[in-house]
Amino acid sequence: MKINGETHYLWRAVDHEDEVLEVFVTKRRNHTVSLLFLRKAMKRYGSPKVIVTDKLLSYRAAMKELGNEAHQETGHRLNNRAENAHQPFRRRERAMLKFRSAKSLQKFTSIHASTHNHFNKERHLNRRNHFKESRSQALAEWRQPVA
Repeated sequence: MKINGETHYLWRAVDHEDEVLEVFVTKRRNHTVSLLFLRKAMKRYGSPKVIVTDKLLSYRAAMKELGNEAHQETGHRLNNRAENAHQPFRRRERAMLKFRSAKSLQKFTSIHASTHNHFNKERHLNRRNHFKESRSQALAEWRQPVA
């Protein structure tokens, strides 16, 4: 992502149900940052059975340091779940006409992830009436703290 002409990287951890677990914005994409991101996610959610990543070598080095090297999977189309989880965020980003700072990007992504997780009711798996019911229930839950 470009912020004021500088490239920043958006790190996201997505589980098997397409819920965004962790979001992290950095200027670099190296071993130190990948280790920091993996430690942060594993501290909060525990050690996963399988971690699917792209073929960036810093992931392998960080996994080796954490002792999870055997749990990493890379391959053609394996990380599509994480890549497709970017789409709702990208749509929203285009509507906002980019970001001005990394701090605002970090705030927005964390809030966007929590609201997306709350309202994402897997439309493709449910019948229409059940989907509408669960979506209205999510909206009622969302409005409850505000009232």
